[in-house]
Amino acid sequence: MINNFSIYKVKIKDTPFVTESGKKFDNTVSISFLDENKKEIAYVELGFFNAEEIYKLIDEGKPINLDNTYIENFSLIDYRSSRNIEKKTYIKLLNFSAYNTFFDSQIITDFAHSEFCDEYKTFENSHFLNGAVSFQSTHFNNGGLNFSNILFNNGNVDFSNVQFGDGEVSFKNSWFGKGFINFQDAHFGAGNVYFMNTEFNNGDISFVNTEFKSDRVSFKVARFGDGKVDFHFARFHCNEVVFEQTEFGNGKVDFRTVEFKDAKVSFNRAIFGNGEKTFEACQHNGGKITMRKSQWGEGNVSFEQVEFHKTLLFLDNADFGTGNLSFYNSHIMELSLKSCHLDYYVDLRLSECNYLDLSDSIGRDIIDLKPYDFPVRIKTINFAGMRLIGRVYLDWYANDVKKLIYSQPSTSRREKAEQFRILKENFNSAGQYDDEDKAYIQFKRNEALANLHDSIKRNKISVVWQYPAYGFKMLVFDFMGLYATSPLRVVFSNIIIYFFFALLYTVIPYISNSSLSSTQPDQSFWFKFWDAAYYTGITYFTVGYGDILPIGPIRYLADITAFTGVFMMSYFTVAFVRKILR
Repeated sequence: MINNFSIYKVKIKDTPFVTESGKKFDNTVSISFLDENKKEIAYVELGFFNAEEIYKLIDEGKPINLDNTYIENFSLIDYRSSRNIEKKTYIKLLNFSAYNTFFDSQIITDFAHSEFCDEYKTFENSHFLNGAVSFQSTHFNNGGLNFSNILFNNGNVDFSNVQFGDGEVSFKNSWFGKGFINFQDAHFGAGNVYFMNTEFNNGDISFVNTEFKSDRVSFKVARFGDGKVDFHFARFHCNEVVFEQTEFGNGKVDFRTVEFKDAKVSFNRAIFGNGEKTFEACQHNGGKITMRKSQWGEGNVSFEQVEFHKTLLFLDNADFGTGNLSFYNSHIMELSLKSCHLDYYVDLRLSECNYLDLSDSIGRDIIDLKPYDFPVRIKTINFAGMRLIGRVYLDWYANDVKKLIYSQPSTSRREKAEQFRILKENFNSAGQYDDEDKAYIQFKRNEALANLHDSIKRNKISVVWQYPAYGFKMLVFDFMGLYATSPLRVVFSNIIIYFFFALLYTVIPYISNSSLSSTQPDQSFWFKFWDAAYYTGITYFTVGYGDILPIGPIRYLADITAFTGVFMMSYFTVAFVRKILR
């Protein structure tokens, strides 16, 4: 294919031309392709086929073989006009072949409303040198269709409402000039469809309402220019849809309301430009959609209101550039944003999601999970290894944060602790101090369990002292004060400890040679208890009036009471000041 020329010159010679197959033409056409400096870069010789001669073959119902020929101003519009045939009447083309054919037209090369009746049709290596090209409403019937290595130099190409039949359709390595490329309402049959390594250049491209029914549709390594790429309402009723390493330009990329049915869809390593990208309201009935290591440029990216109820959507290692990313009100079974760079606003207020993976990602702006207009029903979120430079907007109760973390089946206690730590710091920066305390408690609980398990794993004998130590820490730090996050819990614990010591001061004299100096042997149990409660108070709070003295071994309990009182008051002071200062 010759596509790097600036101008071309055509010369028709009187000398005959014979093709490799032995077909003879009366005239030879020489075409010189020149660059912008008018230097010849390519030269071809072809047989000259007059358009009227082709029209006669159509009249006679004969096979049409245009291989290795030059054809000027071919148009079925002119054919119908010259034969008084009504517009849009279908014209049958039998056994059509146009391998290495050069079409040249001042206005348009027109195949609109034609019917290719043979099993296999080829335009391979053909060149449409000038003028628009139209195959509008053409029927290619059954059999393959080869548009590989085609040059559409003008760029205005119309395949709208085309019926491609059930054979393989290939546009591999084809090159479109700058113009409007229209595949709107086209219907591809059961054969595979290939646009691999196709160059679409800077014109607008429309696949609006196009239907694909083949096993595989591939745009792998295709390159779109800066025009709008529109797949709005397209239906991919296929087994596999491939956009791997596809390059989209700076125009808008529109996949709104596309039906992917249950196809395996891949946008891995796809590169998007700086225009808007939207997959809004797309539908997928189940399976995988992978967009790993994709690059999204500067425009906003929308996956809003997608219907992926049974779909796993993988965007791992994607770079979303400087645009906002939105999954607002979407239904996705599993969404993976693992190891992504989330540098701008991300709306993760999904209407429904079983599992959201944010592990190892970097969040530099706002990640919004907080419900507003509707409940955000996300069952599990993985924050493990996330580097949060910005903020996550979520609410402890409305988002059921505790369940989001504990429902993770594959993360360890250490990883869960780390996630609660990340959220604790996030809540602090957002001024959600009550939520910060709740995250901190869960962080400390998981950290304590992780330390316990790690210690026992290193030394199994340590179970003898590790479990008692763990129990003591949980009693003192967790149960008694929720890690100094609840002054009321500390007050409640003080009350329990206070009456516990009072009970001990009452009971111990019955089982040992001990007493309080104020108690009399003939006093009732409750009189002794209230005296013991008074003594506990002046000892616990280190007042020490001295009007009641412990006698016997019970004196050692007094030391413990005083220490416990000092400790618990300090505990209360820390918890209370922590609340007040915030």
